[in-house]
Amino acid sequence: MKVVRTTGRGAAQARETLAALGWRGGAALDAVLPAVKKIVGDVRLGGDRALLRYAKQFDGLADAGALRVTKEEMAAAWEATSAELQDALTTAAEQIRGFAVEQLPASWAREDLPGLMTGQLVRPLGAVGCYVPSGRHPLPSTLLMTAIPALVAGVERIVVVSPKPAPLTLAAAHLLGISEFYRLGGAHAVAALAYGTATIERVDKIVGPGNLYVTAAKRLVAFDCAIDMLAGPTEIVVTSERGRAEDIAADLVAQAEHDPEALAIFITTNAELAKAVIAAAKRLSAKNPVARVSLANNGLVIVAASLDEARALTNRIAAEHLTVDEASDLDWVRNAGSVFIGRWSPQPMGDYISGPNHTLPTGGTARVRGGLSVNDFVKLITVQKYDRAALGVLGPKAALLADAEGLVGHAAAIRARAPAVRQLRLAPQRVKGTK
Repeated sequence: MKVVRTTGRGAAQARETLAALGWRGGAALDAVLPAVKKIVGDVRLGGDRALLRYAKQFDGLADAGALRVTKEEMAAAWEATSAELQDALTTAAEQIRGFAVEQLPASWAREDLPGLMTGQLVRPLGAVGCYVPSGRHPLPSTLLMTAIPALVAGVERIVVVSPKPAPLTLAAAHLLGISEFYRLGGAHAVAALAYGTATIERVDKIVGPGNLYVTAAKRLVAFDCAIDMLAGPTEIVVTSERGRAEDIAADLVAQAEHDPEALAIFITTNAELAKAVIAAAKRLSAKNPVARVSLANNGLVIVAASLDEARALTNRIAAEHLTVDEASDLDWVRNAGSVFIGRWSPQPMGDYISGPNHTLPTGGTARVRGGLSVNDFVKLITVQKYDRAALGVLGPKAALLADAEGLVGHAAAIRARAPAVRQLRLAPQRVKGTK
């Protein structure tokens, strides 16, 4: 892991390193965009013919008959799963479901003034596509994390796509009662979900993480089909003054093993703890080749000059996963996908079973959004209802605002309904600089 210090001779290097972190992720997507554009365009125009060609090339499917996973296959996978793993999947599903239920927004209505009702309706999306990776590490946990919030939201049609799905992923699908599951991955799967083919009806939104090709495809279709976020390589930041070096290093290694491009950062003012964490991470990653490469290429220890600087740097990086020392640290946390508090909260617990979603913002987008949640699967529809008296109270003011904007039709629509509104008008306003 590389060490940078924010003071002394290392200050210039620290500024350069932090500036580069602010732009992480974009260049890699741009590199695969030409290939992804062709795939997405082919599937959009060619439908099943193009989809099956790419499915044969990338997913190893011999014919259209193998595209859809049957309910019987999912049930068989569940039956073949050990009782211990069945129990683990069930417990994780219950935790995730319980958290999503608490997150679900409510419909409500209120009377702002006599005769005026305003409120909101909460309605589920009609159809969503859940992308479940199945590459270096098959991720049945991602099926739980993407499909359960959709189920809690009341989404009627949930479509799962996963290339060469692992038996445990099929078992998880059976547990949730998923009925539409396709052996598809990559940009062609995203295109099929976004635009539809004869075999796969289009969805309203695509969620779930994937490789660069999947992420680039989501970016391409985002104007035609809603997406959750553009998820890049896994990120972890631990900001600690007195944590245990072994615990900190273990979390850094755990997230680093996801991908050689994963980002693992430790921020502290404690130089001795920094040294101990580096040594522990080296030892713990010795037999973990992916983590070892990731830490060598992207591992970073930042020794800050003060607590305030350490906290400011943490918020500036806006990482996917963040570990802090104690609950009072939440007071200064502004940007993070998910926060873990103290030594007894290892980050992998959030990947599997805590309840909060593990599909989290990367590349600094934690500055503007949180992780996937039940809110990603619902629409908030606002409602308003006036009676004559309420329109008489607020109508004149609204009509004056319409006059001020020069929208005479707006003002007329209001004044047409109530004599009290018609009596009050605003003289035309001349915009400065016009004749």
